[in-house]
Amino acid sequence: MVSTQPTRTRARQRARDWAEIQERMLVPLYEAVYDRLDVGPATSVLGLGCRSGLALLLAAARGAEVAGLEPEAELRELAQDRALRVLSDVYRELSPGLAATHSVVTAFEHLSCAADPQALVRDAAALTLRGGHVALAVWGPEERCETAGVLDVARRHGGYDAFALAAPGAVESLVTAAGLRPAGGGRVYCPYAYPDLESALRGLLSTGVFDSATESAGERQVEKELREALFPFARGDGSVRMENVFRYVIAERIH
Repeated sequence: MVSTQPTRTRARQRARDWAEIQERMLVPLYEAVYDRLDVGPATSVLGLGCRSGLALLLAAARGAEVAGLEPEAELRELAQDRALRVLSDVYRELSPGLAATHSVVTAFEHLSCAADPQALVRDAAALTLRGGHVALAVWGPEERCETAGVLDVARRHGGYDAFALAAPGAVESLVTAAGLRPAGGGRVYCPYAYPDLESALRGLLSTGVFDSATESAGERQVEKELREALFPFARGDGSVRMENVFRYVIAERIH
């Protein structure tokens, strides 16, 4: 029998890399959305694809009731270690009568990676109370994101296009098709900043967007190309910084 321990150990390390290195990069986005929606004690927030739960912690710090959905077991365990209620499958683990009990449903990281973005938005709508809001986030314009050159490694080898939903109106089309009403949005400055090149590499790989590229081209080749793409953003002190803009769209459930 082949042991699965090395695979599990690696998955746990990647989850820790996300929690310790990468997840803080989008804090300005989380806070901007929560400010826009006035998240507080009267709010119930559900995070779809909440990963290790930092966005939920920030909502809880504002007094909101929070819960999350995260399919990756290692990330879910980290979120649960933070005393967060995070499930693997909302539809299996919540009874039908309790499903649509959230006034705010978010998809901060999950939408750009979803195999079927429209299905994700429909799920978000179904889980939102009437009069509640869905908050969706995607990358901003490619020309305003210095990480675009790094993400191009995922596109060349894995077919992943991080900017597929960055075009004007793309997210709004998903929203209206799901029966939601667009209710505003904005752009948020979210630099990716790392203490050194190795941290940048580990943080970016922890996102999962390079998985298909790694399967296609091999881990060594992908890491080589990522290092080359990151090199222009290395500073004299060894740190790495890339300026980025993210976009969020707010939609209201009216039916």
